[in-house]
Amino acid sequence: MSRKHGRAKKQKNKRHKLDYLSEDNVVIDFHTGPHNDSYHPSHSYKTTPSATKPVKPIQAKNRAQDLFMSAIKTHTLIFGLGPAGTGKSYCTAAMAAQALISAEIDRIIFTRPAVEAGNSMGFLPGKLEEKFDPYFAAFKSCLISNAGKGVVECALKNGNISVEPLAYMRGKTFNRTFVVLDEAQNCTPEEMKMFMTRIGRDSTVVINGDLSQKDIRCYSGLHDAISRVHDVKGVYVHEFEYEDIVRSDIVKDIIMCYDDSEQRMQSYRTESF
Repeated sequence: MSRKHGRAKKQKNKRHKLDYLSEDNVVIDFHTGPHNDSYHPSHSYKTTPSATKPVKPIQAKNRAQDLFMSAIKTHTLIFGLGPAGTGKSYCTAAMAAQALISAEIDRIIFTRPAVEAGNSMGFLPGKLEEKFDPYFAAFKSCLISNAGKGVVECALKNGNISVEPLAYMRGKTFNRTFVVLDEAQNCTPEEMKMFMTRIGRDSTVVINGDLSQKDIRCYSGLHDAISRVHDVKGVYVHEFEYEDIVRSDIVKDIIMCYDDSEQRMQSYRTESF
């Protein structure tokens, strides 16, 4: 083997090692996928990271999810409201993954208020991204189920997917970005106003929350925002109901039991005073 040929072979192997591969050993390029802005009534949203890789269509599990995903496709600011288990995060992650792979946007940003349910976990070691990772885990799992682990890990390494605390959003502008604000019921009105005024060009912003699971004592910024901007052009408010819960029947029954108890307690307090 000549010295020139040997050097070329080493360079080829080096390039191969630097490629980020999907689970199917397909190199992912987020900006060469097909552009498909059309909306199909069947809602078989196809994400195609490679022309040679077959991708499982994203299917809505019920009419409510169908409407929600359609709204994400056609609006700029979308509110997803409703109880746990209705698929708010799953649908949002599916549409975010599709938008990134088809090159409709450049980045996915996930954020949420750093408010914990119940007792505090205390100090978390590591860098900022590592501290925030527990909050991102559920949404990341939804992304992986729609796009594959290889695609998501590649996007995280390249900065195409980033996780940022809500408090760090001030001063930023979202251009060609799919932004997800989760657990928005725990935002203050000031935080919500700051976040919504970050929206730039060619972006989609989805705000998900459940007003019945508020962990802050002050007035919820999610409720305040909906009451103010629901009639603005480009804004869509989608409300999931109990019957839209797809997680399991027992989750639906548990949530209804808690809500019924809270309503009875509220009625008792009103009658007592």
